[in-house]
Amino acid sequence: MNLPSNATLPSQLPTGSGPSPEAAKRSLRRRILWILLGIVLAAVVVVGYALIYPERMPAAIGDKVEDLTGANAHPIKLLRPPVAPLSTVAILGREMFNDPSLSASGKQSCASCHSAAHAFGPPNDLAVQLGGPHMTDAGYRPVPSIAYLYRQAPFSIGPDQGDTDAAPISLDVLASDAQGVERAQKNAGVAPVAPAMVPQGGLFWDGRASTLQEQALGPMTNPVEMANPSVASVADKLKHSKYIGTLKQLFGPRVVNDPNLLVSEAMFAIGRYQFEDPAFHEFSSKYDAWLEGHARLTQAELRGLRLFNDKDKANCAGCHLSQPTSDGLPPLFTDTQYEALGAPRNRELAQNKDPKFYDMGICGPFRSDMAKQTQYCGMFLTPTLRNSATRGVFFHNGVYRTLKQVMDFYNLRNTSPEKIYPRDASGKVMVYDDLPAQYHANIDVADAPFDRKFGDKPAMTDQDINDIIAFVKTLNDGYEGGSK
Repeated sequence: MNLPSNATLPSQLPTGSGPSPEAAKRSLRRRILWILLGIVLAAVVVVGYALIYPERMPAAIGDKVEDLTGANAHPIKLLRPPVAPLSTVAILGREMFNDPSLSASGKQSCASCHSAAHAFGPPNDLAVQLGGPHMTDAGYRPVPSIAYLYRQAPFSIGPDQGDTDAAPISLDVLASDAQGVERAQKNAGVAPVAPAMVPQGGLFWDGRASTLQEQALGPMTNPVEMANPSVASVADKLKHSKYIGTLKQLFGPRVVNDPNLLVSEAMFAIGRYQFEDPAFHEFSSKYDAWLEGHARLTQAELRGLRLFNDKDKANCAGCHLSQPTSDGLPPLFTDTQYEALGAPRNRELAQNKDPKFYDMGICGPFRSDMAKQTQYCGMFLTPTLRNSATRGVFFHNGVYRTLKQVMDFYNLRNTSPEKIYPRDASGKVMVYDDLPAQYHANIDVADAPFDRKFGDKPAMTDQDINDIIAFVKTLNDGYEGGSK
């Protein structure tokens, strides 16, 4: 607020015949009161403006002025995969990827469940897809997207052994060595720490495949998916396909004499298609454009981004890394590690009709090599959040249908479990009801927001959750807004 026009500063007071010292003190006190009144009125205006127009205000004290515009104050250049014509092998892989004749039913291809129009996820919101010889068998788990797997490392436990000359160490030995070592907490914005404590890498929800080639073969022989009874059956279909000539040309005429080799080379071609085609890793979201300074986030999206990265509140980025790498690679929004979250049981799944059945991720039942490593029971791969807002089901069992339900789970699992889990006949809340009680200790209770206790105030408000969802929607590919 401006001072009165007749006010003078202390250094401007005249001398000699001017006011007495007592009068000067009174004048100074009046000016101080005017200044304090101005500060109070300014604060009232700011608070009132924030109440009327909250979307126009910074999310927190100390936010940069640039945030008010929605622009990225520090844009960078992202290092995307090079775009080049597909190799002949990848073109062959694309043809097989879209070929339903490779299934027992003759009606299901890889693309049936991994639709290019749906971010290479399922084209519907079913918890599990139907397959099998007659397309009537329910799958075991929700179909994950196979986009953004080009940087996925093989399944491992512990530090990378690739740069050592020592003989490879078995997973059982590595898992045993990791027992008893305290797991590092996951803080948003920090790269994975102490990876020896948890498994990482791999494909499928339980990491049982380590390469795109292995992953491509899995559905081919899964009895509730493409349902071929054996690798030999897949080889027979390849021999009678319209592209058998291309297979022989690329891999030699003798490839047809060895069913295992023929199928292996075919799956290699499908893997090359997934690796080479830019459609599998577009990095064309609004967030990517914002990182490069070509888009502006709304105030809700900016608030959501800050909450997403806040290690004491949502802490989403503790597992879903949101920052580009030091050399400019775009963030994949996953640390590719495994977590036991304790999601509630989805009683709609066929296998869950049996109360004794439990899907325990890494330690079984669909993966058998880690069955004895019970410290990993209940752990599933952390998926990318890219394009997650386009999905119709979430988590390894498809128990949730909306992002709001997912966020409520993270927010209320510990503080108000009665809102997340069912009650038994006696009225007791059945916490962690999709994992045997002896493995409940594997479930994460250390990382925010799971560090809250029963009865505590939840980490996020409803507005916080809405803002985070607004941000997650900026991770959908296909943004065409430019710098608007």
